Formats: sequence, C-alpha cells, structure tokens
Amino acid sequence: MLAGLLVMMCGQGPEFDNPEHGAVNFWKDVKFIPDSTGTAGKRGQWTGWFHQDVVDAAQLDKGIIRARVEGKWQEFKTVELPEGFIKWNFGRRLEQLADMKQMMITKQMKMPEVAGPHSGMVASHGTKRKDSYFAINNAVKGIGWLPKPNKIPEVIELMKQTWDYQPIRKLAVLESLYRRGTELVDLTKQTSLELYSRPNFETHTFLNQMADPGVSVVFLDLPKSYELRCIAQMLHPDDPELTDYEQQVVDYINLSHDYFHGHAPQKSIAVIYHVVQVFDNSPPMGRGRRVVPSLP
Repeated sequence: MLAGLLVMMCGQGPEFDNPEHGAVNFWKDVKFIPDSTGTAGKRGQWTGWFHQDVVDAAQLDKGIIRARVEGKWQEFKTVELPEGFIKWNFGRRLEQLADMKQMMITKQMKMPEVAGPHSGMVASHGTKRKDSYFAINNAVKGIGWLPKPNKIPEVIELMKQTWDYQPIRKLAVLESLYRRGTELVDLTKQTSLELYSRPNFETHTFLNQMADPGVSVVFLDLPKSYELRCIAQMLHPDDPELTDYEQQVVDYINLSHDYFHGHAPQKSIAVIYHVVQVFDNSPPMGRGRRVVPSLP
C-alpha cells in the first residue's frame, strides 16, 4: 500500500516492497531520481521530507518541550545533565582522542571502543515496523553534544576553516572544543543523526520517534552507566517549517559528523535529544536511581 502510494505520488520509478516500513506514510514531496548509470530505471534515489508533528518546541527558550507521549500531549521541563555525567563524558572523550592520536603517530590502528560517550543505546516505542512483532526497539546511535545557540555559528565556522587539516590536526581542534566543556555546550541536550531513513526504507527508531518521541538513552562505560529520558526531536534538512535555529542545528550536526567521516552526498536527518530526566545506572550503587530532577 505504501509503495503504491509513493509511486503514485512521484509518478515514476520502481515500486519497493521491502518490509522495512511502518503502516503510516510520514513523507511529503516524494520523488524517485533515476541513476543515469542504472538499467531499466530501477536504480536511483528516493527523496522526500517530513515534519515531526508530535513535538512542539515553541517554548524551548523557557525550558519547556511539549510532546505527544504515550497517547497524550504533555509538557516537560528540560533539565541540565549532572556534574558526574559531564565530567565522565568530556573526560572519556579526551581520553579517546588521545588514544586516536597515539595510534596515528605509531600507525598501530585498532578497532575503536564501543563503550563510552559516543555510543548511546536508544530505546524507543510507539509503532510496529512491518517486519516486527513488537513496537519496542533498541538501537546503538552515535551521540554528541550541541553547542549553545549563540555558539553554533562559531563552531561551524571553525570546522569549515579547518576542514582540510590532516586528521591529527583535526583531533587537536576537537580537543580544544571538548576542553571548553560547559562554557560551550547546551547541557540540556544530546544529539545524533538518523542516517538511513528514506521514503523507501525506514528504521524502527525513526518510526517510533515519529509516533512517540519519548525515549531512553543509555550509556555503558563501566563502572559508569547513565540513562537519559529524553524527548527526541527529529529535523529533516528539507523541512520548510524549520526555524533558523533548527536549520543551524541540522547544519552543525551534519558537519560535525562529516568532519572526520568526509563529505556525505546529502544531509541527514538531525535528532535533538531534549533531556527531561537522568538516572544513575552504575553498579552497584546507582541501581537506576533518579538523580535529575533530584528525588524529594
């Protein structure tokens, strides 16, 4: 049904019948752009955009994020990440940069660490994908910080000016940013990219966050483990309803990803995780204790 609808909307291109879709079509202005090197018009790219209707960030400057969570609109107060999380996160990022620098110098490359502040396990729920028995989903995402609104243009300009640096010099740029810590970043947010969702393929995380943006993000880096309860706001680069700030966020998150991975052929969906609760899951003393907001 969805595939037929998309073909009807774009007026050309092959049908896709893969089961990696939800039952609801979230996409607008869907088009199929054939690959000129392909045969019979079957190769190409699907394009389109969406607007996430279950999140209202109009009062974000007051520390309020509204969202339709578990079937009803609710108002959540954003909170700052606690000192323990901040110290752990920036400390481990600086350690990992030092390890990468040493590997570059010695030319003894190894697989990067999976544990740590870069890899967040995002649990989401809301709707089933066609190939799934359940609505619940869990996926590991690359997670990063977001500069304060007045700092985003500065960091974007720095990354553009240093884009052609050798990798070891880029590590020094990132180190300088991490060392600025709380002076630079918005402590109420974490960020990611939704790299793979397109009209012809949707990740289960994407579908769940479109249906219900209430998520849990877990970091495991023993002896530390933190769980952030967040409202996931997804921003499509081509959404005409993006505010100037949201467009800057999209540009920044994509640029920070591409800074080391190289230019992507197109911008990806940006995700802001607005933090509303923080739990300490560290064994043995944390045991899932809520630390922000503090318990009475």
